[in-house]
This record gives sequence, C-alpha cells and structure tokens, in this order.
Amino acid sequence: MRRRLMLAMVGLVAVVLVIAGAGSLILTRNQARNQAESQLVSEAKSLTSSGLGSESLKVLDVMKQTLTLEDADVIEIDRLGDVVTPLPEGLTSQDIDVAAVQSGQTTSGRKGNTVYAVAPVTLSEQERNRLRARRPIAFEGTFAVLLTRDAGDLGPSWGYFIVAGGAALLVAALVAWQMSRRMARPLVEAEDVTGRIAAGELTSRVPVRPHDYPEFTSLAGSINVMAQSLEDGRARERHLLLAVSHDLRTPLTSIRGFAEAIQDGAIEDDGQAADVIIAESRRLERLVGDLLDLTKLEARQMSISMRPTDAAEVVATTAEGFRPAAAKSGLAIVLQLPGADGVPTAPSSATGPRPPVAADPDRLAQLLANLLENAITFALTTVTLTMRDDPAAGACVITVVDDGPGIVAGDLTKVFERFYRADRGPNRRLGSGLGLAIVAELAAAMGGNVRAESPVDFDGGSRFVVTLRYWPGAAATPPPGPAPVVRAPESRV
Repeated sequence: MRRRLMLAMVGLVAVVLVIAGAGSLILTRNQARNQAESQLVSEAKSLTSSGLGSESLKVLDVMKQTLTLEDADVIEIDRLGDVVTPLPEGLTSQDIDVAAVQSGQTTSGRKGNTVYAVAPVTLSEQERNRLRARRPIAFEGTFAVLLTRDAGDLGPSWGYFIVAGGAALLVAALVAWQMSRRMARPLVEAEDVTGRIAAGELTSRVPVRPHDYPEFTSLAGSINVMAQSLEDGRARERHLLLAVSHDLRTPLTSIRGFAEAIQDGAIEDDGQAADVIIAESRRLERLVGDLLDLTKLEARQMSISMRPTDAAEVVATTAEGFRPAAAKSGLAIVLQLPGADGVPTAPSSATGPRPPVAADPDRLAQLLANLLENAITFALTTVTLTMRDDPAAGACVITVVDDGPGIVAGDLTKVFERFYRADRGPNRRLGSGLGLAIVAELAAAMGGNVRAESPVDFDGGSRFVVTLRYWPGAAATPPPGPAPVVRAPESRV
C-alpha cells in the first residue's frame, strides 16, 4: 500500500510537470517567434522608409551581423509575380505574399524555426546597377528587402526542463515517501487490529499518536471505542448468562427438590409443597417476562402507545394495587398527589385540574410497579409515592421513596444496569435485577427520564425520581378514562 501511494503521488507530480513544462515551453516558443517576427517587420520598415542609399549591400551585410539575421538581401519580383531572386534555404516563393508586396505592403511569416519579413523598396538607377553587378536582375520588376532569422528550437529549453523536472521529481519522491509512510501506517495498523477484533481479540486497540493526521487519529479512536463497546457487550453478555443461570437455577432447584420429595413421599403437607412450586414457577415466569420486556425495549420493538394520560390516576391505582403486599411485609404506603394549589396533599383533595402527561398508561403503570416493588424490597417501615407538577419545566415529577438503608454513592449510576444488585444490607427478598433496568428503558421510551438519589435523610433511604413531559398542546383537564389496574406481584420465596 505504501508503494502504491508513493508511486501514485510521484506519478501525479510527473504528469503535472510534463503538462505544465510542455505548455510553458510551447507558449514561450510561440511568444519568441511572434516577437522575432514583429522585430523583423519593424527593422524592414525602418530600412525601407529611408532608402538603402549607395551602400545598400554593405548596410544589409552589417545588419545581418548586428541583428543576428540568417539572411538580409534585396529580392526581385517580376511583373508576373514570380520571385526571380534565389531565396534562403527553406523558403519558397509561395511563402511570400507577392501581391501585398507589389501593392507596397510589408509582409511577414514563419516557416519552421525561420521567421521572415518582406518590405518593398524603391532602388535608384545607381543602386540597380550595383545590384546587377552582383547578380542578374531586370529593371522592370519590383524590389523588396528580405530579412530572415532563425528563432531556434527547444533544445536548450528542454534540457533545462529535464534537469528542473528531475530535481522536482526527486523532492516529490522524498515527500511522497514520507507522506505515504504516515498515511499507510495507521491504515495498516487499523486493518490489523480490526482483523484481530473480528477474530475475537476484543482487547486489541489501534495506537493513537498525537502527530498523526487528525482523520487517522479519529479513525483509530472510533475503532478503539467500537472495540471497547464490543468488549463491554461481551462482558455484559457473560454477566447476563451467569446471572440468568443463577436466577434460573435457584427456583428450578426448589421445584425439583419439592417434586422429588413429593414423589418419594417425604412431604407430609403436599399443599405447602405445591404452594412453593407455584411460587417458584411464577418467579421463573416473572424473570423470563422481564428478560423479554428488556430485550424488546432495547431493540425498540416493544409497543408504546403514547397518548394524553392522567398521571395522578395511574399513580393512585398502582399504589392501591401494592397495599396488600406492603401490608403483608409490615410496610405502609403513603400516597401524596398534588391538590389544586400544587401542594402535595392527601389523595382526597386531588380534585383540581392538571395537564395530562405524554405516556402509555399501561407502561407507566409497569414502570411504577417496578419502582414500588423495589422500594418494598428494601424499605423498613414506609414507602412514599409522591407526584407534583412542574409547569416551569413542562413536566410531571413522580418520586418513590423508601426508608431503607439507602444506596452508596458509587452505586447510584449502576442501579439501572441489568442484573445489578446494590449491597443495601439485609432485605426481605431478592429480585431478578432487571426491574430498574426496565424502568430506565420505559422512561426513555416515553420521552422521560429517571434518576436515583440517596441518602434521603440522616437515616439513609433512597429516592427514585421519574420525570415525564406534558402532552403537547393538551387541555388543562385530562381526558376521562379509567387507569390501568395494577396488582402487586406474587410473593417470591
């Protein structure tokens, strides 16, 4: 790859040099010939305007030396328009515009590397005799001064171009080698690392060097982020398998143990054994249901029907559904809903109009049920469920507070991870570790958010705060309709 990049860059420079050099030389050559032709015309006109005088041939010989002319002579054109004087090598009578010369005009042209100018001149009798002495002439024809000059070829220019082009190509080769090395090395490293990642080596990383091009640094960073994400995903998958296998093994062990005991006749109270088997089966069913719900939420495949929802009614109904389970555990559920003045009061005073929230009432009930189940698991005496309106933020805020041991600061950002169980001391029963993860996914799916706070007071406690947006443009009074009925989950042994 490095060789291809280097050859491509050097080849590009060579092509540019050839095109630019050839174009420059051609333009220079044409400019030189045009300039030489213009000078010859000017010199010819200057000579013929004042006459050659008696020393015409000597003057022409001197001009030929001083003006670097190939030839300078007087030519004769007969009455028929033929040039009767021998012309310099390379020129023919067809190259001269005889008619223009006979009409008194100065003409010019070029043929090959030779440029020429022809200007009509009037010779005296004495000048004609002197010219006759040098070569045969006729007195009836038209005489003209012919000046020619060799404009030269491109030999020296091409040599200079080759030397300059060679030096430029050498510099280009050095620069291309360095650039190809800097460009190819990160790509080769990225290819190698991605190959190892595809083979399963998720700890592989692309080296990031500060002096590399920003694009390659960004590419290396993106690959490293991808590798880290894959590594974290594999770790989560491994943790999921271990957690699921552990959570499945415990109820399955109980079910199998009681079933074998019943089969062996070792159980005196078959009804109690059946209750345990049913409870553990429900626990398995709840775990599988939580896994399916979480998978659907993460894949954005769970059905979420957003509509204007009376959050207070959903909160009240959900709380009532959990009162029997809380009472069985010796806990009290305190419900505080906003009154007409916006101050949390008892439910009986919650008669004032309030804007509906944008939510799916069934999923909101599921979210609150998971939070209440978690609070009942860790609470000591009381679980407080509060709702308040926040018109300034255009949202409804629901909080679930327990008076349990609280959550350590380092666990607050982890409680919404799958199968994460914070160490909060002895509790009444252990959940699947998926409830709070489902809460976070449901809140995000409905356009809201949830956060955990702890401690609540000096004795500890934890608070989960759910924020839901108001329904856009909805009326102050929520639409009528019954809230979903939420029952507390079965007790799990």
